[in-house]
Amino acid sequence: MKWLFLVIAGLLEVCWAIGIKFSEGFTKFIPSIFTIIGMIASFYFLSLSLKELPLGTAYAIWTGIGTVGTVILGVILFKEPIDLIRLICIGFIVIGIIGLKLVSPH
Repeated sequence: MKWLFLVIAGLLEVCWAIGIKFSEGFTKFIPSIFTIIGMIASFYFLSLSLKELPLGTAYAIWTGIGTVGTVILGVILFKEPIDLIRLICIGFIVIGIIGLKLVSPH
C-alpha cells in the first residue's frame, strides 16, 4: 500500500501543479479550490507513504512523478515546447524514479 499511496500522491501533485496554472495565480475561485484540495490530498498520501518508506526515496519519487506528469500535461494542455533535450532530461528522471524503487529496501 505504501507504494500505491506514493503513486497517488505523485499523481495528485500533477493535478495541483496544473491547477495552479488554471487558477491564474489563485485569482480564479473554482480552480483555486481544486488546487488547494489537490495539495492537501497529495501531502496526505505522501505522509501515509512516509510511515514506511525512507524520506529521501519517497520525496524524490513523489517529485519525479509530479515533474514528469506536469511536463507531459504542459505539452498537451498548454502547447509547451518539447524537444529532444527535454525528452532526454525527462528520461533521466524516469530512470531515477525506477532506480530508487528498485534499490529501496522497502
